[in-house]
Amino acid sequence: MADHQASSLTLPSAPASVRTARSHALTVLAEWGLPADSALADSLRLIVSELATNAVVHTFGRSPDFTVELRLERDEQLRVGITDSHPRHPRRLPAAVQQDNGRGLVIIRCLAAEAGGRLSVVPTDSGGKTVWITLPWQNTVR
Repeated sequence: MADHQASSLTLPSAPASVRTARSHALTVLAEWGLPADSALADSLRLIVSELATNAVVHTFGRSPDFTVELRLERDEQLRVGITDSHPRHPRRLPAAVQQDNGRGLVIIRCLAAEAGGRLSVVPTDSGGKTVWITLPWQNTVR
C-alpha cells in the first residue's frame, strides 16, 4: 500500500448533508475493500451519521460547512474525521439533558472502543476542531 489513501468531502451544514456524508464514507470504504455488510461498516455508518449530525446541529450556525475526511494509513489504521469551524469542543451534557439528546458522543465512543479504536478531538489552525475516530483496519478486509 502507498503511504496512505485519503478522501475528503466538504458539505454545507444542513440536515441533508448527513446522508451525503454517510454515503460518501461508505462508498470510499467499499472502494478500499470494506464489505458493505460487515460489522465495521455498520458501526462506521452510525459513527459518520452521529458526527455529521453534531457538526450540523451543535455548531449553532457558526460553521457554514463541515468536512468528512477518511484516511487509511500505512500502519493499517483507519481515521475518520469530521471538521467544523465552531471553536467549542464537544462536552458531556448533564443527565437531565441527555434524556432527549446529547448521547451521540457516548454512542460513538462505545462503537469505537468495541471495534478496538478511540475518539479524539483536535483543534484546527482556523479555530475549529476535528473529531477523529481511529480504528484498526488490519484483518478487516481480508
